[in-house]
Amino acid sequence: MWIRSSCALLASLTIAAAGACSAFANGTGGVAVVEPAHTPSTTTPTVHAPVTAKTSNIAYKGPVYEKTPTGEVVPYAPPAAASDTTGTAASVTGGAAPSEPEASDLATSIPSELTTGDGMTSAKGPTLRPELLVPGTTARFIDGIAAAPEGAPAVVQEIIWAGNELIGLPYIYGGGHGSFISPGYDCSGTVSFALHGANLLVSPEDSSEFEAFGARGDGRWVTVFANAGHAYMTVAGLRLDTSPAEDPSNLEGPRWRPLRQTNAGFVVRHPVGL
Repeated sequence: MWIRSSCALLASLTIAAAGACSAFANGTGGVAVVEPAHTPSTTTPTVHAPVTAKTSNIAYKGPVYEKTPTGEVVPYAPPAAASDTTGTAASVTGGAAPSEPEASDLATSIPSELTTGDGMTSAKGPTLRPELLVPGTTARFIDGIAAAPEGAPAVVQEIIWAGNELIGLPYIYGGGHGSFISPGYDCSGTVSFALHGANLLVSPEDSSEFEAFGARGDGRWVTVFANAGHAYMTVAGLRLDTSPAEDPSNLEGPRWRPLRQTNAGFVVRHPVGL
C-alpha cells in the first residue's frame, strides 16, 4: 500500500513538472524566446561537384551569408552597385554589377601586398573581399565574386575566397609565377594563387606542371584541367579561368565563370583528398 501511494505521488509530481516545462516552452512562463544565430552545418556531405554544364546561366537568388573577421556568420548586406558614366551598372561574368566591400567588411589587418582596390580592379595586385557563404554544396556567383558553399570543407572555401582576390585583374603572361603577388595573372598563375591560398601549393606551377599535379581524374570538390598551353580549375560547381571560352561575358583575366560543356583536350587532375 505504501509503495503504490509513493508511486502515485511520484507520477503526480512528474506530470506537474512536465506541465511547467510546457508552459515555459509556450512562452507562458515569462521566458523570452531568442532566435539562434545562423550556424552553418558542420557535417561535410559526400558529393561530387560537376565539372560540365549544359547552360551558362549561373544566376542565384537564394540566401547569402558573410563570415566576419571574428568568425561569426551573418546575413550578407551587399554594398551599392557601382555605375559607369552612362549610369549603367558595370558588367562582369553573369551580368552582376561589380562592387567593392566597405572597409568594415574587411579584416582589420590587411597585408601590405594586398589592396582594397577600385571596384573590381586593382593596380597593385590581389584584393581582399568579403568571405561569402551560401547553403548547400554548390558555389554561387554573387556580385561578381564567388560564395563558398557551407557544406564544403574549409580548405575548399579557402580556395574560393583566394580566387576572389584576383577578380578584375588583367591577364598578364607569366603573371603570378615570379611571385604569388602580381598586378596581373596568366592561367596557371591564377590556379596557383587559388591553391596557395588554401595552403595546397608551395610555389607557382605552369600549365605543363599542372598536368602532373595532385592525383589523376576529377575530384569530389576541386578539379584542375591542364595542357601545354592552358590551365583552369573548377571548384564546387564554378570555373576559375582566364579564358572567356563558353562565358557570355567574353571578358579575359581571372574570373569565376560557368562550367564548360566539355573539357576535352585537357589532362584532368585534382588535389589529393578533394
